[in-house]
Amino acid sequence: MASGCTALLGLDKDYHSMEGSGGDAGSGSGNASSGRGGAGTAGTAGSSSGGSSSGECTPGDTQCSDNLLARCNDDGQWNAPEPCPAEAPVCRGTACTTPPSCDGLPSTCGPGATEGCCASAVVPGGTFNRGNDPASPATVSDLRLDRFEVTVGRFRKFVAAYPGSQPAADAGAHPAIPGSGWNPAWNGELPADAAALRASVMCNPDNPDLRTWTEEAGAQEHLPMNCVSWYVAFAFCAWDGGRLPTEAEWNYAAAGGGEQRQYPWSNPPESTTIDASYASYDCRESSAPGCTFQSDFSDIVPVGSRSPKGDGRWTQADLGGSMREWILDGYGTYPAECVDCANLTDTSNRVVRGGSSFGAPSYLLTSARVSVAPSAPYYSLGMRCARRP
Repeated sequence: MASGCTALLGLDKDYHSMEGSGGDAGSGSGNASSGRGGAGTAGTAGSSSGGSSSGECTPGDTQCSDNLLARCNDDGQWNAPEPCPAEAPVCRGTACTTPPSCDGLPSTCGPGATEGCCASAVVPGGTFNRGNDPASPATVSDLRLDRFEVTVGRFRKFVAAYPGSQPAADAGAHPAIPGSGWNPAWNGELPADAAALRASVMCNPDNPDLRTWTEEAGAQEHLPMNCVSWYVAFAFCAWDGGRLPTEAEWNYAAAGGGEQRQYPWSNPPESTTIDASYASYDCRESSAPGCTFQSDFSDIVPVGSRSPKGDGRWTQADLGGSMREWILDGYGTYPAECVDCANLTDTSNRVVRGGSSFGAPSYLLTSARVSVAPSAPYYSLGMRCARRP
């Protein structure tokens, strides 16, 4: 497995590809071809509503149906299943609960360090323009997108379960995109055991203070996890009951859907107002602001610390700044006008989104996209998981 890191702020330099332009909201729909490795791979928009359960029941009983919770009413009939709350987004057995990465984890996320770190809000689907460009419309179905980037504390749970937490074939798939799950051919890209996994996230040897992982749990548990490869990010989200978001899903959430926001917090949508109260970027947290070759660890801030001011339309924090986030898609041209699509062809590099604490404001725009080799664990790279609504 490749484990090289950059000692510079390379991801924010001009020689990395970036696209995006402004535009008015447009519309579009349609389906593209499907199958692993196919260009513009897509599936028909799926539904996870589950429908109401039939038959009699005991009043007060509950049961899960496709990640929705159904309750038995006073007449002894099942009500239509409803979504779980954001703070307990996984329906398992007969109750809504937290994902495995937050099992027993204290609530230390958000601006007051009092929120559950696995909160996952529903993003209602719709049609929008990728990159704020009317030439690139897409439609996404309802999904959940975690409110926070994955923290060190959550990742520690994954490490404790490793290698048992490695994904099975097709795990972490988008429910409407065939071939989007884990490919066993990637198994060799994952660390062999827990010791190798811990070693793989100790990146950036020339400036080791910028990695957030610590061998023992301590004061950094609510910081965003960094130095993870695309393969490790994929494996984590699959183990946690989720998946990596598609580029269209991530872009839709950041742009506020059809609002076509310039930054995730832009209100009105065309506003380009940005400062350190909205996001962590451009090395503004340290005593000597301005990114250098030896940036300061203090530039990495706790997840959600700019909330609610910097939140996106559906409460996701740090969609701009903090860590760049791995996306399912390979980097290339957007798939054609589509419903629930992803680029599963151009996979020599993967898309990362959202800018970082070490990047210029232009990288925080909802239209900005960057190309990164999937085996590269940079200190400005983290992850966020998507889930069934």
